[in-house]
Amino acid sequence: MSIEAKNLCKKYGKQLAVNALNFTVETGQIVGFLGPNGAGKSTTIKMLVGLIKPSSGEAFLAGKAVDSESWEFKKNIGYLAEDNPLYTDMYVKEFLEFIADIQKIPQEIQSKRIQEVIELTGLIKEQHKKINTLSKGYQQRVGIAQAILHNPSILILDEPTSGLDPNQMEDIRSLIQSLKTGRTILFSSHILSEVEAICDRLLLINHGKLEADCSMEEAKGFPGGLSQFFQEKTKAKA
Repeated sequence: MSIEAKNLCKKYGKQLAVNALNFTVETGQIVGFLGPNGAGKSTTIKMLVGLIKPSSGEAFLAGKAVDSESWEFKKNIGYLAEDNPLYTDMYVKEFLEFIADIQKIPQEIQSKRIQEVIELTGLIKEQHKKINTLSKGYQQRVGIAQAILHNPSILILDEPTSGLDPNQMEDIRSLIQSLKTGRTILFSSHILSEVEAICDRLLLINHGKLEADCSMEEAKGFPGGLSQFFQEKTKAKA
């Protein structure tokens, strides 16, 4: 399995943000990590990628225990944070060269790999532009480009289509689907239509607890469809 959470918990003072999560994600799946705002999705993802330590429980990525102090397990992870932190005063290609150095991509293949990723993410015309001149959709492409630059086997995307217009959402959705082969993708979102359109499987979280773990077909087959399934599991308006 590519991603495994075992009794994963996170407390902030007396608040239990993530409550004993258990799930596994296999290679080759796009798994939707769905829940309302404040459900605990981003906290869980930050624990999975080693940005914050769990209060209890464990997480494993590509068979390696998540350890915020270790570089080894991070080699297999590509991560796009919800706020997509970019150095916006840099040019697109310049930024990717910077990321390539951080990821320790060998100099002899660095230029070729950067160009491959620029083409794959549709940034050919934008590669010599400053990031702060790009639309939100193209900035998301840059974020995905940096996440896949080192060719990770696991891709974790936190709200990658949030704030995009419908055309940008469709473009990013198609891009993510094109990255599925040979990878495991965890796609966090609170947008039902995006999860329904892109994912094979669904993990639904609410108030820090896992409320559902099923195939997308099973969720869509619920009376009333995915919207009613979501409402039933979260007891909230979809």
